[in-house]
Amino acid sequence: MKLAFIHGSGNTGLVWHYQTRHFADSEAISFPGHPEGRPCSSIEGYTGWLHRYVFEKGYSELILAGHSMGGAVAQMYALDYPQDVKGLILIGTGARLRVRPDFLSLIEAGIEAPNTWIKDLVEPFYSRVDPAVRERVIDKVAEVGARVQLNDFRCCDKFDIMDRVHQITAPALVICGTEDEMTPVKYSQYLADKIAGARRVVIEGGSHFVFMEKPEEVNRAIGEFLDGL
Repeated sequence: MKLAFIHGSGNTGLVWHYQTRHFADSEAISFPGHPEGRPCSSIEGYTGWLHRYVFEKGYSELILAGHSMGGAVAQMYALDYPQDVKGLILIGTGARLRVRPDFLSLIEAGIEAPNTWIKDLVEPFYSRVDPAVRERVIDKVAEVGARVQLNDFRCCDKFDIMDRVHQITAPALVICGTEDEMTPVKYSQYLADKIAGARRVVIEGGSHFVFMEKPEEVNRAIGEFLDGL
């Protein structure tokens, strides 16, 4: 089995610091444009890129762990390449990921005012993360930039598989934090209800980046899921 972690909008594989350190032989993949190369323009595009990456690496019995946009990619991958996916771990994500227009406008403004974007929009997301990890992650987000983050959130805004998610056949673990305002608990409940046999874990006090804020609880849930496979 190969456990691969997939980051969310405007991020890099660095966000999975606590997971890759805990799970031996796992990999946190950074999408193109994050920061090297050109980003894809849709969830389908990122899914195709990931499939090519996995094929080139020769990975088999793939377990995809995706956060937010990464969770959208993981779901799409499980629909498009079901024979390749042994398990899904969906964290802070949904079958539809609409983004508020005012939020998109704030990111767009950050292209011309990167310091304001980092201070007012990016830093608050990571306020509950340990400072040593938080600073490194924010530095990477700044390197990726507001333009790529905006692109990714627009990809999310167009993502909607609510009418298809029930077709996912891979075993699934769905994790969310009780205080996640971007992808609320009801999103995870929908996934757990629609994916046959899915297990849902709700972590008290966790926000959108619950896997960085509560790594021990998240890693324990992932470990139990992997043991069950």
